Amino acid sequence: MSLFLLALGILVAGGFAALLSNRQSATALLLGTGSAALGSLLGLTAAVRALWLGPPAALQASWSAPLAAVRLGLDPLSAFFLVALFALALPASLFGHGYMKKAAAGRPLGPFLLFYNLLLASIALVLAARQAVLFLVAWEVMALTSFLLVVFDHHDPEVRRAGLTYLVASHLGTAFLFFLFLMLGREAGALDFEAFQLLAGKAGLPATLLFGLALVGFGTKAGVVPLHVWLPEAHPAAPSHVSALLSGAMIKVGVYGLLRTLSFLPPAPFAWGVLLAALGAVGAFAAIVLALGQSDVKRALAYSSVENMGIVLLGIGLGLAAAAQGSALGAALSFGGALLHVWNHALMKGLAFLGAGSLAHAAHTRDIEQMGGLLSRLPRTAGLFLLAAVALSALPPLNAFVSEWLLYLGLLEAARSPISATPLAATLALAALALVGAVAAVAFTRLAGLALLGSPRSAGAAHAQEPGPSSWLPMALLGAGCVGLALFPAEALALAAPAIAAVARQPVEALRGLLQGPTRELALPVRAVALGLGATAALLWAWRSRLLGARPPARSETWGCGFTGPTARMQYTGSSYAQLLLSGLVPRLLAPRSRVVLPRGLFPGRSSLASVREDPARRRIFDPLFEAAGARFQALRRLQTGRLHLQLLYTVVTLLALALYLVVRRP
Repeated sequence: MSLFLLALGILVAGGFAALLSNRQSATALLLGTGSAALGSLLGLTAAVRALWLGPPAALQASWSAPLAAVRLGLDPLSAFFLVALFALALPASLFGHGYMKKAAAGRPLGPFLLFYNLLLASIALVLAARQAVLFLVAWEVMALTSFLLVVFDHHDPEVRRAGLTYLVASHLGTAFLFFLFLMLGREAGALDFEAFQLLAGKAGLPATLLFGLALVGFGTKAGVVPLHVWLPEAHPAAPSHVSALLSGAMIKVGVYGLLRTLSFLPPAPFAWGVLLAALGAVGAFAAIVLALGQSDVKRALAYSSVENMGIVLLGIGLGLAAAAQGSALGAALSFGGALLHVWNHALMKGLAFLGAGSLAHAAHTRDIEQMGGLLSRLPRTAGLFLLAAVALSALPPLNAFVSEWLLYLGLLEAARSPISATPLAATLALAALALVGAVAAVAFTRLAGLALLGSPRSAGAAHAQEPGPSSWLPMALLGAGCVGLALFPAEALALAAPAIAAVARQPVEALRGLLQGPTRELALPVRAVALGLGATAALLWAWRSRLLGARPPARSETWGCGFTGPTARMQYTGSSYAQLLLSGLVPRLLAPRSRVVLPRGLFPGRSSLASVREDPARRRIFDPLFEAAGARFQALRRLQTGRLHLQLLYTVVTLLALALYLVVRRP
C-alpha cells in the first residue's frame, strides 16, 4: 500500500509543481508529464504486485468530515482495474509531452497539467476507496477534472457544448449513486464497504432496486446504451491523450462500480444476467453501426468505445446467467472474456486515440474525408494506427480476438444447457456478437482505408509529416502490449485470475483450472498465425526489394475509370463505402438521414447529396426530455428577481417548512 500511496503523492505533488511553474511552459510540461509517468509506473507496479502476491494491508485513517473516513485497499478487483489505468496512463502521459508542446500554441499549461494529474489520482482513489463518502468525493473530483480537460479548447463552441453535455450526464449519474450508497448505508448501518459486504446474506434486501440504481449510475459513466450520449461528444473534444485516458480507463470505472455493487448483493438471479447481456448486445450493435457513419475519426473511435463496453457488459451478463444456472465453466469463460477485454480495450483504444491525434495534427483535420495518403507520409504512426484498427476489429492474431474468443466459448457452453430457452438465447447472442464483429471490421477498414490509403484529399494531408519519437514511441509501447496479450493469453489470465474469481465467486485455483485448457489451446494457433503473417510480410518485402532494386518504381493509376487525369475527389468516400450496409442492412432508426437534390431539366442546376448522422438516443430521448424540462424551469425565472430581501424570505420560508415537518413527523 505504501507504493500506491507514493504514486498518488507524486501525481498530486507533480501537478501542483506544474501549476507553480505555469509561467515557464517547458518546465511545467516537464514536471507535469514526468510526475504523471513516474506516478503511473509506481502505481502499475503496486497493482501488479497486489494481483501476483496478494492484497497488501488496507489503510485506515480518521477524517473530520461527517460520516466519512479514509479507508483504502487493493483487493484483486481494484488491482485489476488499476493495472488498466496505469498501463495506459504511462504511455499516454509520455505522448502528452510532445503533443501538448505542439497543440498548446504557447498557452499556459500549468492548470491543464494539474487537472490531468488530479484525474489520474482521483480515478486511482475511486478504485481503491473502501468507504462510501471517500468514494463519492473521489468520484466527483474525477468528474470535475475530466470536464476541465475536455473543455481545454473552450474557445470552440462545439467543445463548450460537449463539455456541458458531459457535465450534465456525469452529475445525473452521480445522483443515482448518492441514492445507491444511502440505501446501502441504511441497510448495512454503516458506510464502509466491509459492512456492505455483509448485505449479501441479509434477508429482505431490496436487491433489485439497488441493482437498478447501480446500473443507471455506473452505466452512465461506462457509456451503456442509451446512457452513452455524452461520450461521442466529450471524447473528440478533448486533447488526444486525454481522449485515450477517458476512453481506455475512465469509462472502465463504471464497469468496476457495477461489479463492486454486485459483490455487495446476493448472487444475481438469471434475469439480471439476461438483462445485462441484452443491453450489451443491442448497445454494441447500435454503437458500431453509428461509428460506421462518422467522418470525425475521434467520434468514430468514441462510438467504438461504446461498442466495446457493450461487449464487456455482454460478457458480465453471460457470466451472471451462467452462475445462476450453476455452470462454473460458463461463468469462468464469460467473466474471463469480459475482464480480459477490459485490459485489451485499454491498450488498443489508447493506441487508436493517440494515433488519431497524431494523424489529425499532421493533416490539420479530424475529418477522414479530408485525409488520405497518410500511410506513405507517416509510415510509423499510420502503421501503428492500422495495428489498432486490426485489433479493434477483433481479428487474429491480436488481443481483442482472444477475449472475444472466450466469450464465444462461453456462449457455446450456454448453448449446451438443458434448461429450456437457454440454448436458443445463447445462439442468438452468439449470432449478435458475430454480427458486431463483422460490422466492426467494415467500420475500421473504412476508417483506416480513407485516412491512410489513396490520394491526399486536402492540402494538409498532402504536406503531412511524421512526428518525432516522442509521439510514436509511446504508441509502440501500447502496440507491443496488444501483441503481447494476444501471444500470451494464458499468462495474462493467470495474472487476472484473482479478480475473475472474485467476480465469479469461485476459488482462484478452480477458476485457473477451468481457464487453463481453453487459453493454452488458443495460444498455439494465434502464435502460428502471427508467425505466418510475419514470415509472409518479410518474404514479400524481400521480393519487392529485389524487383525494384535495379530500377526506380513507376507510378500509375490502378483503375482510372476512363479518366486520363483523375483527381483526389474521384475516390471512394466514407459514405459510399458504407452505403450498402447502412441503407439496406441496418434498422432505419440507426441509418443516416439523406437530403438529395437531383438534377432536373435539359440544363440542370446545382444538385447535392447530404447525409445527416444523428444519435437516435439523443434525438428521440434526451433532447426532447431536456427541452421540456428547460421550458418548465424557465417559468421559475420570475422568482429570481435579483432582490436580496426576497431571497432571504425564500430561505426563511424553507427553514420554517422544514422545522414544521420535523415537528409533525416526531412520534
